[in-house]
Amino acid sequence: MVSNYLNYNVEIKNVKFISDDGRTCPRTAIVTFLNERGEEIGNELFGAVDMQLVYENIREGKELNLDNFYIPEFSLAAFRRHNNLDKKDPVTFNGFSAKNAFFEAKTVTDFSHSIFPDGDISFEGTHFAKGKVIFSGSVFGKGNVNFSHTLFRDGNIEFAGSSFGDGDFLFKNTVVKDGVKDFQDIHFGDGEVTFANTEFNSGELLFINTKFNNGRFNFKITRITGGKVDFHYSVFGNCDIMFERTEFGNSRVDFRTVDFGSGRVNFNRSVFGNGEVDFEGASCKAGKIQFKKAEMGSGPKKFNLMEMDNTDISFERTEFGSGDVTFFESKFGSLSLKSCHLDQYFDLRVSKAQLLDISDTIVRDIIDLEPYDFPVNIKVLDLSGMRLIGKLYIDWQNNKCNQSILNQENTTLRQKADQFRILKENFNGTGKYDDEDEAYVMFKRYEAKSRLTKEMEKGGARRYFTYIPYGFQWLLFDKIGLYATSPGRVLFSVVFFWLFFGISYYLLELIGLGKTVSSVGNPDNLTVFVQSFYHAAITFFTIGYGDTYPMGMSRILAGFEGFMGVFMMSYFTVAFVRKILR
Repeated sequence: MVSNYLNYNVEIKNVKFISDDGRTCPRTAIVTFLNERGEEIGNELFGAVDMQLVYENIREGKELNLDNFYIPEFSLAAFRRHNNLDKKDPVTFNGFSAKNAFFEAKTVTDFSHSIFPDGDISFEGTHFAKGKVIFSGSVFGKGNVNFSHTLFRDGNIEFAGSSFGDGDFLFKNTVVKDGVKDFQDIHFGDGEVTFANTEFNSGELLFINTKFNNGRFNFKITRITGGKVDFHYSVFGNCDIMFERTEFGNSRVDFRTVDFGSGRVNFNRSVFGNGEVDFEGASCKAGKIQFKKAEMGSGPKKFNLMEMDNTDISFERTEFGSGDVTFFESKFGSLSLKSCHLDQYFDLRVSKAQLLDISDTIVRDIIDLEPYDFPVNIKVLDLSGMRLIGKLYIDWQNNKCNQSILNQENTTLRQKADQFRILKENFNGTGKYDDEDEAYVMFKRYEAKSRLTKEMEKGGARRYFTYIPYGFQWLLFDKIGLYATSPGRVLFSVVFFWLFFGISYYLLELIGLGKTVSSVGNPDNLTVFVQSFYHAAITFFTIGYGDTYPMGMSRILAGFEGFMGVFMMSYFTVAFVRKILR
């Protein structure tokens, strides 16, 4: 049947119509389809039914087969008036089919509050050529309900308050023109619900408070040009939910407080336009939600207050457009933004996450991770491969940066070192110099460990010599002064070395291997113990009074002590000036 027409004409002929299955009508409807220029682009023959006969069959409880028929002004509201029924009294069909039919009405084609029996109900390939279409409050039994390949030219359809049995609800390859598509408050059974490859054009597409139970939900390759897409308060059961390659146009996309159940949710390669995208308060008991390679426009993206403690959500390689993105106070099993370009403000102050993966990202704006009025509990934070052009707002202590990087199980020592380096450079840029020192120490430690591991992997006897420079660096740079980040620690080390050399001089004299001698006698009556510490002080600090001098093994010790004194004083100066200048 022709579907891409702009207008049409209907001509009724007093010629018997015989359908392919042998059903007959006394008259034939010839529908001529016209393009935008009024030119004929096709025609189709239908059986022209007598509407009074249709209503009589409904009243008598007969099976109604309208396949390939032309049905004008079908209205259960009119049927109720003629039979003295209340407006919402249910009307029962004992078997129904309207495949490849042609409905038209001046205002509305009305199937509201109808009851369909168990068995398949089909409107496949049917045209609702004129007027609004209403199925609100209808009840469908067990069996498939098929609206595939159907055309709704008016664009205003209403299924609000309907319920379906455990068969499939098929709405695929259907075209719905501009208007309000109302699927609110529907109860679907456990069969598949599919809107795959359907064109909804613009207007409002409403699934507010709809229950989808345990059947598969398929919205794959569906196209919407603009307006509003609203799944607010909808509930899904244990089912797979497919929005792959769906085009939402410039619609406002609303998934607030949606319960995604415990199945898999797929938004891969979906395209969101410049409207707002809102998943605030959405929840999922367990499973995976994927937005891989999705595209988003300039509107704000809200993923805050989501309750997904046991759910893994991935935005890998997603393009977020230019609007701000917030995950404020959400809870996730894991949240992945791997390989994304983060060109706008990202609020990643999640309430809880086992893993936050922002590896291989390019950050050009601000990522906010710093706790404000609630704790940000992230067990593992992966920054490996990040290109940080913008800023990370993060706190070393409150975000537990050290532990969140060390908790990584699948990154190398080199990758951990690079992440600490990223944090060190970021803290320097944001003026958090104490945090910078913490990150710098961890960076140098893991850089050294990475080099040691790399050399050990080469094998051979030479690998054992690698421990010498590693041990030297570990002792002098790390343990003595925390890589010149702690002048207090250097000063403590100075006192320690002075005590060490003083005791060493004293012990050498006790065992007769060396001693310290006064060149001016002993006017102050110093004991050997006190003189040892005095000599250690003037040697370590290179004072050089010359009133005592070493002999024996103490000469060698004095030479080493002099070097250590110069080294430690220089080390303290560097660490102290570094603190002051910042």
